[in-house]
Order: sequence, then C-alpha cells, then structure tokens
Amino acid sequence: MSGKGLARFTLSMSTDQLQTVSSLQAPFPWFGGKSRVAGLVWDLFGEVQNYVEPFFGSGAVLLGRPGGAAGIETVNDKDGYVANFWRALSHNPEAVAAWADWPVNENDLHARHVWLRRQKATLVPRLEGDPMFFDAQIAGWWVWGLSAWIGGGFCGESGSGPWGVTDDGQLVHLGNAGQGVSRQLVHLGDAGQGVSRRLVHLGDAGQDSGLVKWFCALAARLRFVRVCCGDWTRICGPTPTSKQGLTAVFLDPPYGDADGRDLNLYAEDDGQVATDVRAWAIAHGDDPSLRIIVCGYDGTDWPSKWRAIAWTAAGGYGNQGGGGGRGAMNRHLERLYCSPTCLEPRQLSLWR
Repeated sequence: MSGKGLARFTLSMSTDQLQTVSSLQAPFPWFGGKSRVAGLVWDLFGEVQNYVEPFFGSGAVLLGRPGGAAGIETVNDKDGYVANFWRALSHNPEAVAAWADWPVNENDLHARHVWLRRQKATLVPRLEGDPMFFDAQIAGWWVWGLSAWIGGGFCGESGSGPWGVTDDGQLVHLGNAGQGVSRQLVHLGDAGQGVSRRLVHLGDAGQDSGLVKWFCALAARLRFVRVCCGDWTRICGPTPTSKQGLTAVFLDPPYGDADGRDLNLYAEDDGQVATDVRAWAIAHGDDPSLRIIVCGYDGTDWPSKWRAIAWTAAGGYGNQGGGGGRGAMNRHLERLYCSPTCLEPRQLSLWR
C-alpha cells in the first residue's frame, strides 16, 4: 500500500473553521492555491525565525500567517509574471492598481495577452539582473487578464495556439495550430468582472479607492519579504534556510503529470518537479532546524515518520474551463506531507 505506516489524519472541520486566515488575499485566481489550509499550515509550523516558500504563486500561506510578518521571509516563483507582480506591488501599488483597473473587454483581453507574451523573453532576465527592477504595466495588465481569463494558460507558452499578430497589429488566425497563442473567451460568469470585482473586506469604499487600498495593504504586508525569481532550489540551500535559524519551508510545486492534471495551467509548468521536491524534502526531513511541508495528492510513498494530513480543496478555478473530470475528483485527494519536525495540530482530535 502506498505510504505504508504513514500517520494519516482527515480534516472534519467546518468551512468557517478551516478558513481561519487573514483577510488579505491575492487579487487574482490561482489554480491550487492553499488559502483553505493556511491556518493549519501555520499550526504545524508554529513560531519560526525564518520562512521560505519556493513556489509562491498567489502567496495564500504567507498572506495567511497569523499576526502578519515575522522574522525573515523569502519567496520565489519561476514565473516572471508572478515575481514581477509581487515586486511591483511592493514598490508601487498605486501604479499597479491604475493599470489593473479596467472593465472586462474581449478585444482588450486578446490584445493584452499577445502583448504580455511578447514581454516574457526579457522580463525574467531583467528581474534577475536588477533587484530593483519591476514593470507596473506588465503587473497590472497581467493581474487584470488573470481575472478575466477562463481557467489556466493565460500568458502560457507561445506556440500553443493558432493566433498571431501581423506587422500592422492585427490578430489573425495563422492557419496552423501550434504556431501562435490561444484565443480565449472572456469569463462571463459572476467572477468575470475584472480585478475590482474581487475586492474583499474593504467596507463600503468605492471600487477605485478600494482597489488602491487593497494593493497598498498587500504592499505593506510584503514590505520586507524577499521576492526571488528562478529555479526553486535557489532558495533551498543552507544560507536562505537553516543558517537563518529555525526555518519553515512550504513546498507547493506543480503536481506531477502522473496525477492526471492539465499541464497547461501555469505559464511555467513542469510535470516532473514534484518528484525532485519530494527527494529534497525527504533528504532534509530530519534536520532539527527545518520544518517542512510538501503539498501533493494521496498515493505517494513517504517515510513512516512523516505525517499525511488530508483535506479537500474548494475546486472552482481549476474547473473554470469546463469538464471537471479528474481534476474535480483530485480535490478530494489533497494532502499535506509533514516532516517529523513539524508540530502537532492544535485540534488534532478533530482530524483523526
């Protein structure tokens, strides 16, 4: 049996109990976000001097940290659009909000998608070459596009669709799928009303001022967070982790291709990285200076000293493109794999 001898617990808490996280949320949808279990993750980590998150995405766990910022916090994402958004938000939230504040428009979605794709080749080198570099326009249009796009694949790899832009600026069908970008219908459900539609916990403020307040609140939370862009291993060495004191490492990699998920969900996707993450975590699991949590699906073999905590994802964003199928079923297979150094959950009796 997979994971033989592994301690297993199942969440039986109410939705309100499970969502005991900060009101701060990312202003964009993110497949696989962990906001529902952020409170549990911090129960397992406890108070630590150093926090490291190599696959940051929407940052739900960091944003859900009880009491806000503490100690040293370092995050990373290989996706330049993600890293640029958080860096731009930290330095100039008003400018990002100005670029993001736009109604849903199908023609704009197509045009901005193509424009953003054209920035990708130079975006990561600029982020890596200058620690102060950010582009507020790219950040604002990217977060606006994610809020209007259906499902995954926004700003994904070029060559995955049949549409391209001519020299005189027209979006045309190239007649040969796999040479350009995909053309997507805007989201026409309740959520497809742009970034302002996603305002949360801001009282009765108007949408425009509320958007700026929201972005400024996120900027304040990220004031001292170190945002890196590159391969996940770059912030998992001894210098960013154990040499900084007791360290919590939260690893939420793209799940493996063997799990049957859509491999076009992220702009930077990888069906094999989960295997490498598991190997690193097991190799460092007994280090008393590290508390490690790895996200994944049930059915993976882990050492008997590790614990697997079951939880159910909300679903929704991952199925926006329609179909449900395997992805809808997988949300019941979610697990947090916890190293032996992690703490016991405060209400363990509720999960047995």
